[in-house]
Amino acid sequence: MPDVLAGAPWVVRGHPGVIPAVLGIDPSLAATGIALPDGGLTLAGGAAALGDERLRVIYNTVAVACTAQPPVLAVIEDLPTHAHGAGKTGMAQAAVRLALLAAGVPYVLVVPATLKKYATGSGVAGKPDLRMALYKRTGIDERDDNLVDAAWLRFAGLDWLGHPPVDLPKTQRAALGKITWPQEGPGA
Repeated sequence: MPDVLAGAPWVVRGHPGVIPAVLGIDPSLAATGIALPDGGLTLAGGAAALGDERLRVIYNTVAVACTAQPPVLAVIEDLPTHAHGAGKTGMAQAAVRLALLAAGVPYVLVVPATLKKYATGSGVAGKPDLRMALYKRTGIDERDDNLVDAAWLRFAGLDWLGHPPVDLPKTQRAALGKITWPQEGPGA
């Protein structure tokens, strides 16, 4: 492999002792959930009264998250197939992706059903099921659905990179195979 790829996610994948920095992001104008590389959780966005200023808040929060501990990968919850035309969530998606592109961080999109299958074993699980799965597997009692999703997205990225943060059955881990992971660096 060329030296230019050193430190990229496909290089560190599966190397014991090297925990890659991964972001998990659940975009929303009101409350974008972000799971940080250090395991911390944060929200970005705001009340509807802020209007498009929420986009700047989301962009800046993701941009800061990319500089504090530069991630090698971001895992973003995608829009459900039936809602790809949804404008407001699409704007939050754009702000997140723009910040990641500006920081040179490769990202993947995960549809909600795949995330649910990974977290709970069921592609039709409800938000309370994801929350309970997070609590049972980690002891984290997070009430905000966006942060729960962001944590599971980060876990999926770490798992794909060979550093599963939680022990999951093979049937749940098989959901990772439904995701189109990067084969090369940013812009590939």
